[in-house]
This record gives sequence, structure tokens and C-alpha cells, in this order.
Amino acid sequence: MNVKTARLTTLQFDDAGLLLDARTWNVELAQDIAYHNDIGTLTDDHWKVIYALREHYQQFGVAPAMQNICHDLGRGRFWVHDLFHTCLNAWRVAGLPNPGEEAKTYLSGN
Repeated sequence: MNVKTARLTTLQFDDAGLLLDARTWNVELAQDIAYHNDIGTLTDDHWKVIYALREHYQQFGVAPAMQNICHDLGRGRFWVHDLFHTCLNAWRVAGLPNPGEEAKTYLSGN
């Protein structure tokens, strides 16, 4: 078991792979989650999305429309999907809690 796997196994995730206790999130864990979801090394663009998601969640308590994140960061509407393979993966890597079934469906399909 490598360090990345060990860190992930010491934390609790729900059935959708979302962190149960968002307070345990940190940048090293974000990278581990990214590797686990076949995203690879997080780039500056990934971090822009991660911090935008975390800020939006902190302010409003809900998942944002991803095309709004793309627009706010001056990118095309599928940019988040291209970076993370699914928008739900972006939510996972950002260490945010389960946003509910409707939002998970939305995030999985984009």
C-alpha cells in the first residue's frame, strides 16, 4: 500500500466517493483523490476550479452550475469536465460533502 492509498483508507467516504467529513480535506488529500479518480497531477487550472468550488460552497452551501464556474474563470462551458472527467470528480477532489441526489446526478452528467 502506498502513501496515497494509505491516506485515503484512513478517511471515510460515502458510496459516491465523497468525503464524509469535509474538515479533513487538505491539498495532499485532494491530490490523492485526483490520482484515485485517474485525474493525475493537479495543475494550476485544477486548483482554480477546486478553490472556486470550495468558495461557492462556503458562501452558498450548494453546488454551483459548472458552466458558471467555467464562465467566471474565462473558460469554455466544458472546461471543468475536460479537467476532471466529470464534474462530480471535481466536487470529490474539492473535498466537499454529498450535495444530494439531484445535484450528484447533475454533476455526474456534465
